[in-house]
Amino acid sequence: MLRDVKRRKLAYEYADERLRINAIRKNTILPKELQEVADKEIAALPRDSCPVRIRNRCVLTSRPRGVRRRWRLSRIIFRHFADHAQMSGIQRAMW
Repeated sequence: MLRDVKRRKLAYEYADERLRINAIRKNTILPKELQEVADKEIAALPRDSCPVRIRNRCVLTSRPRGVRRRWRLSRIIFRHFADHAQMSGIQRAMW
């Protein structure tokens, strides 16, 4: 869980710089030398600062799969809380 928190923090810190460098890298009007310098700059950034490396995890159990994005809870914990009326506005379907 701490690893995921660290990745989220780094991605937030480097987001503006990453956006600027990627804009230079993908601009085909600029000279190739400038694009290559931007490639080296993006490679020099910390690997965990890339937003692709962020994994949605349950905040209680750190489970990486079956996470309800809106609540950031795994399906197991979500169902447990819904069964025991610990989440406002959520109830199991009954028919």
